Order: sequence, then structure tokens, then C-alpha cells
Amino acid sequence: MLQEKQIVIGVCGGIAAYKVCDLVRMLKKAGAQCFCMMTSSAQEFITPLTLSTLTGQKTVCGMFEQNKDWEVEHISWAKRADVLVLVPATANVIGKINAGIADDFVTTTVMATKAPVLIAPAMNTNMFENPITQRNIAQLSELGYHFTMPDEGFLACGDTGRGRLAETERIFEDIVRLCTPQDLAGKSVLVTAGPTREAVDPVRFLTNHSTGKMGYAIARAAARRGAEVTLVSGPVSLPAPYGVRVEQVESACQMRDAVIQSAPKMDLIIKSAAVADFRPAHVADQKLKKNQLPEIQLEKNPDILQELGQMKLSAVLVGFAMETEDLEQRAKEKMERKGLHMIVANNLKVEGAGFGTDTNVVTVFSKDGSVKRFPKLEKTALADEILTMAKEWIVR
Repeated sequence: MLQEKQIVIGVCGGIAAYKVCDLVRMLKKAGAQCFCMMTSSAQEFITPLTLSTLTGQKTVCGMFEQNKDWEVEHISWAKRADVLVLVPATANVIGKINAGIADDFVTTTVMATKAPVLIAPAMNTNMFENPITQRNIAQLSELGYHFTMPDEGFLACGDTGRGRLAETERIFEDIVRLCTPQDLAGKSVLVTAGPTREAVDPVRFLTNHSTGKMGYAIARAAARRGAEVTLVSGPVSLPAPYGVRVEQVESACQMRDAVIQSAPKMDLIIKSAAVADFRPAHVADQKLKKNQLPEIQLEKNPDILQELGQMKLSAVLVGFAMETEDLEQRAKEKMERKGLHMIVANNLKVEGAGFGTDTNVVTVFSKDGSVKRFPKLEKTALADEILTMAKEWIVR
């Protein structure tokens, strides 16, 4: 997702400086090149050698270090950055940037760059809440600087409150977002994901093998592209995607209620959840004993996708079809029967497709007759492909 992106990281003098190592690891794993620069105070907490080893690049610490390429280095770093990140950003550095002071390599590079600048503050609670610090943050925000605000919790100084460096996953997600075209900005997107559970008794339930990975990948990708995302999720063990409003449900009826309530406000609805088709007609009040062989009568669950198609919404409607035979015919019939703009179809018998995998192999059918077949892709990559195709229907 960050292939060939160049991320310049300014490390400032705070105890959280050691967390930059984890951030660099995440960025490199995502394909980015990382370049670190340090204030003199930062070197009291972590060594330049550590960062150079992790990035595979020279770590710059001073304005007047000799440069074998004879570049004006702070200018060349300012130009190469796709995103410039300050982490952990101290009250001192935030104040200097807001005042226009450029007296070391880090602040000079910030002043010289035209790339997006992301600031991740970390400091004592009283310093963070100080009106001067808050004024500096507010003024820099108005000027277009971006912030990953600190978390609340126990601080290294012994205090408890807001000021702890945000989790590296949050900082990473903000970097990804700043590197991603915001082509869904201003759009509202609803995604469903995961299985539903239909109670048999207080202990047992009927469900399926869905893990929610595809839906969660779509929700995360849409948020990275600027959309306001609502994720209605059945029971899964996945962490909530950053920047996404998640509504947890259990049963198909609960999912139906949540989806129908939100649907009229949406520009795009993607129904990737594996909703149970049936539920027990009667739920036992007590746990059924194992020496009893119960007869479970089933009744149909609401067809959420078909109901959405009948609502004559302005939203683009995308469904999923999972089959074991006659994939193309059944997917097309489902798309027409339920009034969909697109349907994403896969065959459970194809290697790399289906439940619980990190990959998928799908064919996307559109109501204009177009067909797009995808090879085996990571679900994160496929999520972007699906969103790109759906976006074309939004603008029609």
C-alpha cells in the first residue's frame, strides 16, 4: 500500500522515541522507504545507529554534517518526502514550528517541505493541556498540518492523563491516508461483514465460517480513501478498522435493523456479510441436554439485500455471491433479482478463495453487462479494486 513512497521521520526528544522503531518496521513492511532525522535531544533516548540499521539509510542529526553527494541535504529531504512525520513531537518542536523557527535539521526540513506534515505529540499531561500548546496545535491545524493526537493513560513520568504517544498503528494509518488519493471524500459508505449467529438455546447457535476479513478490508480501504464509513459487523475476532464507526450485531434480524436504519443516508452500500438464511423458529429457554435429540424447526431470515434493492435508494448497491457451482449464472440472477449495481462472486472450491483466507479469487459482474475477473489477490488489494469499480457507479 506504500510501495515506493518515501516517508521522512523527524524524531524528537521524548521517552516515546523508542516507538519509532516499531513504526519504521510497519512502514517498511508496507513497502515504504524511510529516512530518519533526529534532534539533539532525541539522541539521548535512541541512537542514530539503531534507526540507520532499521531504515537502511543514513540518519541525519545535524545541519552541518558532511554530505558526500554535495546536496543541500535538508532541502533534498524536504523534496523527497511523500509524507513528513514528527514522532514523538515535543511541545518545544511544535512551538518552534508554529513560530516559524528553523534552527536545526528537523525544523528546517519541516519549513522547507511542501509534503503533508503529520505531527504525533507526546508529552506530560500538563504540558499537553497547557493553553500555549493547545493554541500552537490549533493554529498549525488551521494552516493544514495534520495531527495524530495522543492517547490517555499512564505516562512515564508517573502521571495519568492525555499525552501518551498514540499507538503506532494509528500513526501508521494516518500516514497511509495521507499517501492515498481521497477519491471517496465526502461519501458515506456502509459495509456489512462477518457471520450472523442464530440462537438455538442460551448456549448453542447456528452460524457459518465467515471471519469478516473481506468486509473489514473494504471498510478500512474506504476510510483510507476519505469516506465516512459505517461497518455493521457480526461476531468476529478482528480489531476495528481505524477511523470506522463499527456497530456490532449478533443475529440476522439485528443486522437487518442496523442496515435499514442507516441505508437512506448512504452513497454506497457493500453487503459482504455472510448472513444466515435461516434461524430456529423457537429458541429454547434452557440449555438442551445432550441426551435429548431436539427437532429444530427453521424459518427464513429477512433478505436484507433484497429489501435494500426494493427501497429505491440513491445509494450504489453491491452484493456478494458465494457458490460451489454455476457461479456466473447464479451471480447474474442474484444481481438482477435483488436490484444490484454490482455483485462480487467467488467459488468456494477455488484455491485461495472463500472463508478465513487472506486472499480471494473473484469475478465482478455489473448491471451494464461488464465482467471483470480478478486473479488471486490479497483481500486488502481486492478491497481497493471493488471500491474503484463501485465509485464509477457513484459518479454516473
